[in-house]
Amino acid sequence: MAAEGWIWRWGWGRRCLGRPGLPGPGPGPTTPLFLLLLLGSVTADITDGNSEHLKREHSLIKPYQGVGSSSMPLWDFQGSTMLTSQYVRLTPDERSKEGSIWNHQPCFLKDWEMHVHFKVHGTGKKNLHGDGIALWYTRDRLVPGPVFGSKDNFHGLAIFLDTYPNDETTERVFPYISVMVNNGSLSYDHSKDGRWTELAGCTADFRNRDHDTFLAVRYSRGRLTVMTDLEDKNEWKNCIDITGVRLPTGYYFGASAGTGDLSDNHDIISMKLFQLMVEHTPDEESIDWTKIEPSVNFLKSPKAPFLLPQTTWTTPRGTSAAGP
Repeated sequence: MAAEGWIWRWGWGRRCLGRPGLPGPGPGPTTPLFLLLLLGSVTADITDGNSEHLKREHSLIKPYQGVGSSSMPLWDFQGSTMLTSQYVRLTPDERSKEGSIWNHQPCFLKDWEMHVHFKVHGTGKKNLHGDGIALWYTRDRLVPGPVFGSKDNFHGLAIFLDTYPNDETTERVFPYISVMVNNGSLSYDHSKDGRWTELAGCTADFRNRDHDTFLAVRYSRGRLTVMTDLEDKNEWKNCIDITGVRLPTGYYFGASAGTGDLSDNHDIISMKLFQLMVEHTPDEESIDWTKIEPSVNFLKSPKAPFLLPQTTWTTPRGTSAAGP
């Protein structure tokens, strides 16, 4: 029987620490994440969450061995970043600070899932704190700049955990998580909180929580999913789910943060990368994935005036992550 395509079957699942497998759109029973390949009765499991799928060379885990070490430089950091035994602080709760941490090894996985344990906290009251954290999968690393402590006009993927609304006319509720894919031609507009280059986003109350907060980013076969666990329920909640995303291999994972006139502590406790075991067609395997240009297939060419269509991504729970 010829393959007719892939069907994604994602159920709402509980988050197990250190174990991959995001739930996805569509209500269903609590089941592991998997893909069904229509080849007769053949199915392809993404992962069973065993330790062999954790890619330690791309993971930041306590104790932080290899961070900034010349003997085993798995991760490098710069700027205001401070390493402790319990967390990596990208910025302290002080004005005009920038810091970042970057994996030293380029990632050549086609399908992956990153779990980030983070904490944003400080003394500032409502709307008197900032600016937030950015998670990166980009061509360049360790380049400081104005976008949450890292460079603008980047090549690759960025997930912004923004805590301060610069645009006073916005209807968004902050903190706010958004996604941007860039081929180097687009600039992030801080004055509009990245509204014109955002692919999708959601409100996420992750600041000053008295329990652990987690975010997961999953990329597989052109589908990008962002999930959160912010309620101390050990469950993933849908934030962003978009298709048509093209990302190359050979880019670097990193995290950065910045403060301006307002500030916060921006901490990374862990970043765990899991390999997703996905079968690809012979045509897909023949592609040089390092030569792919970052893109999203429903966007106009960035060389033209950049506009995003009005798009709403609806989650199974009835909430929506709306595009611009």
